[in-house]
Amino acid sequence: MLCCSSILSLHLMFLFYVILLCEGKTQLPKNLTIKAVFVFGDSIVDQGNNNNITTIVKCNFPPYGKDFVNGKPTGRFTNAKTPADLIVDELGIKELMPAYLDPNLQAEDLKTGVSFASGACGYDPLTAISAQVIPLSTQLNYFQEYVGKLKGLVGEKEAIYILNNSLHFVVAGSNDIANTYYTIGFRQKQYDIDSYTDMMVDEAADFIQDLYKMGARKIGVFGIPPVGCLPFQRTLSGGIARLCVEEYNQAAQLANTKLSAAINGTLTKKLPQSKLVFIDIYDPMLDLIVNPDKYGFEVVDKGCCGTGSIEVVILCNRYMSSTCEDDTKYLFWDSYHPSERGYRILVDQMVKKYINSFT
Repeated sequence: MLCCSSILSLHLMFLFYVILLCEGKTQLPKNLTIKAVFVFGDSIVDQGNNNNITTIVKCNFPPYGKDFVNGKPTGRFTNAKTPADLIVDELGIKELMPAYLDPNLQAEDLKTGVSFASGACGYDPLTAISAQVIPLSTQLNYFQEYVGKLKGLVGEKEAIYILNNSLHFVVAGSNDIANTYYTIGFRQKQYDIDSYTDMMVDEAADFIQDLYKMGARKIGVFGIPPVGCLPFQRTLSGGIARLCVEEYNQAAQLANTKLSAAINGTLTKKLPQSKLVFIDIYDPMLDLIVNPDKYGFEVVDKGCCGTGSIEVVILCNRYMSSTCEDDTKYLFWDSYHPSERGYRILVDQMVKKYINSFT
């Protein structure tokens, strides 16, 4: 029979375990409080907003969500969780991040953050218009609407405190370069790549300043990954060998250099009491592609869905496309978006490297 002290010890151990679970996996710096996380941008962090608009750029059908809760497709552009989900879980805020346009969104979710992102969006307004998705300007309008709801829920003082002590992430730019400029070529008559990336950065800077005006103080801006190495781009422009398209990768690096300079220079000086952080995704993702064995990946040039070379959104469906046997061995889920395992590695690296930058 257990004595009282043993029972008490078991209770304390259980309580300690529960506290650890609630606190998340990342130990925050003592001078950093994170009340909520908000995300803006494209399909990397679209949690299902595109489900509720008229566009072909959506994925609320199988096999998307194959490894999500109950195997349910939710509009997340991957097999399970997105970076938005992984970040809030890692920080101990909540397990999943909901879409702002989710008809089942709970008032309580407003206190801890939502996603305003829309798949196929970009910094270039034409990118969202051509795909009939939610542009960054409308995402900003939704955020303004959200702020009003939050003030009604918790009062103005507490709402301002939440906004000032939350992380706001912007994930965009890939569709501008990969689709609007190169694949479709909408902008090539107006801009060379140097002037086009200038325009992208100007749009990004305006968006960041508008977020600041609405109360955001801690803003993380994701750089553009090596888009020339996406399976879709390899198939379209990588030749018979489906090599990475260096011209596209160089364009991404050019945009990243300019965006990083704007964030660390002009914008930081212009926005007092802000913490603006440029988050490099290019190099970590390229390392996954160049050194797959280091991370336990076997396939990095094709997605898990269908042939893996072209299938994305409506082309990746249960009627036309089977899926690979083990998606944990694949960096990409479809021909454009990483698998949850790929995202987990990138998010883990990102949080460890950048979380102290927000203090």
